[in-house]
Amino acid sequence: MVDFLLTKIIATLGPASGDVATVVRLIEEGARVFRINFSHGHEDDFARSLSLVREASRQTGIEAAVLGDLSGPKIRVGQLPTEGIEVSPGDRVAFTGEGRDAKATTRDEPGTDATVTATLPTTHAQLVNDVEVGHRLLVDDGTERMLVVERHLHPPDGGPARLICQVIVGGVITTGKGVNLPDSTLSIPSMTPRDEDCARWAVANQLDFVALSFVRQAEDVRQLKSFLRTLAGNGVNLPPIIAKIEKPQALADLEGILSVTDAVMVARGDLGVEMDLAEVPALQKRIIKQAHSFGRPVIVATQMLQSMIEDFSPTRAEVSDVANAIFDGADAVMLSGETAVGNHPVQAVHMMARIARTTEKEMAGDPVYKARAPMRLRESRYRTAALAHGVSSMVSDLQAKLVVNWA
Repeated sequence: MVDFLLTKIIATLGPASGDVATVVRLIEEGARVFRINFSHGHEDDFARSLSLVREASRQTGIEAAVLGDLSGPKIRVGQLPTEGIEVSPGDRVAFTGEGRDAKATTRDEPGTDATVTATLPTTHAQLVNDVEVGHRLLVDDGTERMLVVERHLHPPDGGPARLICQVIVGGVITTGKGVNLPDSTLSIPSMTPRDEDCARWAVANQLDFVALSFVRQAEDVRQLKSFLRTLAGNGVNLPPIIAKIEKPQALADLEGILSVTDAVMVARGDLGVEMDLAEVPALQKRIIKQAHSFGRPVIVATQMLQSMIEDFSPTRAEVSDVANAIFDGADAVMLSGETAVGNHPVQAVHMMARIARTTEKEMAGDPVYKARAPMRLRESRYRTAALAHGVSSMVSDLQAKLVVNWA
């Protein structure tokens, strides 16, 4: 069994961790929170994952928490041919907001605009209204990159409204790939109907945390809290909300978000697509620092040990990345594909725990890393952080060796 770690390890559940024996091993190696990604699967799949964690907790005698991660308003490419559609630099491609089930058309098909290689549907109905000429349109986490050069709200051919994009970086676009619009302000709700269904399931099954994706402003968190309160009713504790910071708009309202959320996640995947990739390390430090000023816990996520999806050992750069996140003040670090679909889920958690243990030992002996009192507790009215600060002061004054938390 792993030694006690201050830094909590979050493991994402998936096919690679889809049996009780593996989840038991993950707990034994140090995982203390398990993430159910609501972007994939249905309620039966979620229930199966939850039962795995609860049974593994029973077998190990260690209570592991469960985090339900709402998908949020992710825009995706609609129905394409099985082999996808290849686009090359210089091509012109049209995008519409016709929906997930609409069919793509290519230049070879009758009625297709001869000036474009293909017309691709997306799941955002207001796409053409929200995006302007000169904005960037990125597909598959920025693998394919385009620039909007024309916008046709009422095409003369009577077809659907569409954006014409010039391909800057080409590739093969396939069904369901994500679409990012870093320059655009989107008229899309923070919670989709699917999110509402998943939130209902999370409350009904007493999940420990709920994460909200693509938060843009404090009001998004307030809406989720209100919705959860309606579901839970009076006298029921709501699951704490984790606001995922992955949009430029969220950074613009970071203090507002921190004042209403229970925790934040530095979701570096989409953040690195929506923002200049070179800015992400500095943004990570900024988010952690501001979150701590409000007494909010911080999770750092995405690609932390990415190479371990395939390889038994991480790269040196990945080990440094995890350690530096902890040095920055991360309260938890998260594994995504490494434990969901990777070849070595148990080894990934083992390695994450080794890095955390070594880093914490280094920090313990350096006064630079001594915890400081949150500066904005009065504004945030966050009782847990205030209580923890009080306990910390008493421990320091009394030089106490043990603290008992009686709940």
